[in-house]
Amino acid sequence: MNAQSFEAVARDVLTRALAMVGLLGIALIHTLDAIPTFSELPYKAWLYVVLITGAIAVAAMIVRRPTRWVWTAAGALVGGAIVGFVYSRTVGLPGAPDDIGNWTEPLGVASLFVESIVLGVAGYAVAAIAPARTAIDRTRGLVSHAA
Repeated sequence: MNAQSFEAVARDVLTRALAMVGLLGIALIHTLDAIPTFSELPYKAWLYVVLITGAIAVAAMIVRRPTRWVWTAAGALVGGAIVGFVYSRTVGLPGAPDDIGNWTEPLGVASLFVESIVLGVAGYAVAAIAPARTAIDRTRGLVSHAA
């Protein structure tokens, strides 16, 4: 294995590992918050269940075969979670006026931190996949060298 191949493999492993650990961290954070939320605001807890399930599923897909679609799904999932958090702290969710302005809640801050990292990693991966695929296709003669 040459140095360039080693770098590409190392970059791929690191990118996938960061995303997987981040997504599982998001699932854990929301599991911790969902437990008391079921009695307080059931619809919000079920939204957490959807996020938790999605995070675990996307993490598994990233480990198995991270396509551009999977990386886009990871970005959309965590982007949606970030938007939900901001919405709950500004406009407020129905039945949850106490969340408005509560920007320093520890699980929320932890979640935003991890979600931002996963969003950045997913963005990097989506941007890196197209040039890598084009280079592979060129070596196979599938793309014109003038492209």
